[in-house]
Amino acid sequence: MEDSKRLMQRFVEFINTASEKLAEELISPQAIFHVPGRPEPVTGPAGYLEVIGMMRGGFPDIQWTLEETITEGGNVAARFTMRGTHQGSFFGVPPTGKKIAFQAMNFYHWSNGQIVGERGQPDLLGLLQQIGAAPM
Repeated sequence: MEDSKRLMQRFVEFINTASEKLAEELISPQAIFHVPGRPEPVTGPAGYLEVIGMMRGGFPDIQWTLEETITEGGNVAARFTMRGTHQGSFFGVPPTGKKIAFQAMNFYHWSNGQIVGERGQPDLLGLLQQIGAAPM
């Protein structure tokens, strides 16, 4: 359990810095990531960096905070809060300068100290409402 917490803390460091070195350390080259809004999963460290790049394109200062985890074997359920400022285009919505805060539930599968799979469920509706792209 402590190992899972340590790995998740390293993973948060990775997503908050977009470090290619940490990506290579923490993500299996064969890892599969199911991303909302994409018909096909992305794979490996480069795929995850692509997802982070998409988020940073709209919210350059975005930071993830790990709020809670539940661990069972090599599986981790994690609840995050993401905070940032809408300074770039996101899902076709031009920058608004609005501060955002929204949550996500992600499920990670770890093997030998690396992520081999993830499925994330961010509150995209809440995010889009905060930047004025969806009615409240």
